[in-house]
Amino acid sequence: MSELKLVELSASNIVAANTLTLKPGQEQYVAPVSHSIAEAYVNPVTAWPRVVLEDDEVVGFIMGNFDPDAQEDEFRSCIWRINVAADAQGHGVGRFAVLALADEARQRGFEQITVIFEPGEDGPAAFFEKIGFVATGETPYGETIAALTL
Repeated sequence: MSELKLVELSASNIVAANTLTLKPGQEQYVAPVSHSIAEAYVNPVTAWPRVVLEDDEVVGFIMGNFDPDAQEDEFRSCIWRINVAADAQGHGVGRFAVLALADEARQRGFEQITVIFEPGEDGPAAFFEKIGFVATGETPYGETIAALTL
């Protein structure tokens, strides 16, 4: 079994994170990692960018946001982005990343984490439901808002 670990986004892993490739059809559901990297540096106090390593190779990226003062509940403790390399999907990488973010949220005193995603055949709904997220609403743009109670 491969070892998974989560590390901070850094100069040594940023290129690998930015070049993660998804399965065909998934690109429409996830913004490029480069967008998250920019957001992390625009919001350094609340952003939580991490990469997942599998046997020291970057196979995933997760970006959380922890802002207890956010006006909208869904942005207080949330997943902004999650990308898992196509050939690493099904290895538990995404689950590992989400649960690590959930642990971080719990340590910061949050009682739930949220995620917003577009519904669709190749979209992430089944992944999030399998982990335990429950749909709680919809954005004005038709995206699903889901929450995981911690």
